[in-house]
Amino acid sequence: MTPPLNPLAQAFSATGRSAIPWADAACDLERPLTLHGYRPAGHRPENPVVIVQHGMLRNGDDYRDFWIPAAEKHGLLIIAPTFGKAGWPEAEHYNNGLVLDDLGQPRPRQSWAYGIPARVFAALRAAGVTTRPRAHLFGHSAGGQFGHRLMSTQPHDWLEAATIGNPGWYTLPTLDRAFPEGLGGIGLAEADLLRLLAFPMTILAGDQDTETNAASLPSSPAALAQGPHRFARAHNYLAEGRAAAARRGVACNWRLVPVAGIGHDGRAMSAVAAALWFEGRLISAEEAGVSAAGVA
Repeated sequence: MTPPLNPLAQAFSATGRSAIPWADAACDLERPLTLHGYRPAGHRPENPVVIVQHGMLRNGDDYRDFWIPAAEKHGLLIIAPTFGKAGWPEAEHYNNGLVLDDLGQPRPRQSWAYGIPARVFAALRAAGVTTRPRAHLFGHSAGGQFGHRLMSTQPHDWLEAATIGNPGWYTLPTLDRAFPEGLGGIGLAEADLLRLLAFPMTILAGDQDTETNAASLPSSPAALAQGPHRFARAHNYLAEGRAAAARRGVACNWRLVPVAGIGHDGRAMSAVAAALWFEGRLISAEEAGVSAAGVA
């Protein structure tokens, strides 16, 4: 009798869109996710895999779709882990990675939500969906918050590239401020900071993402101290990284890419990230399909 096909292999070896429930035992089985995927007909197991982190709307299916043109053009496998509102209702659960419990105390490090994308990628490899040794990571808006905090707290050995776009605010690279303003009080050490500074992370900042009163823009005192809007806060984060690296006598390998003509637009920023990674060029807002109303 033929053994049943691995559910991940069954879902993501098929051409086109797919979705499969996912429960992460290391984090919390009571907080299920959905993995939204897209595999073009031209994809092969050795082709790149892009893990996409959605915004505050928990719209992983939309973000998966934003990457379909690039998937078709470059033969990419797209996987968008979707943290639904039912299990991950607030910023504490998704953006802030379930690092702290309801009393504000650190949960065990292995249970932080930031470890989920690496475990998903490892499961894809184990299922034979991909033979790629490392993945690309992209996150926009709330997904950019999730993405840079993942980079701040997790090993990078499973990643070949990481790009974040337009986060509302940043966790600063310091152990002197408590999480999520900084990285203090959650069990991280100097080695974690050095690893973060060393990784060639790309920060995409739309030069039209300059709203100061948007309902989705974090407005706590810690966030406002980073700048009046997302574009300014991206530059502040890079400056903080460079200052932290200079104090340690090491390089900050991050790169900030201002993107002309684009505001808070997940679709356009996805196209920009894809072109930077797979074509080595910065495309225009028009080529990125910029929309009048951005998508968080």
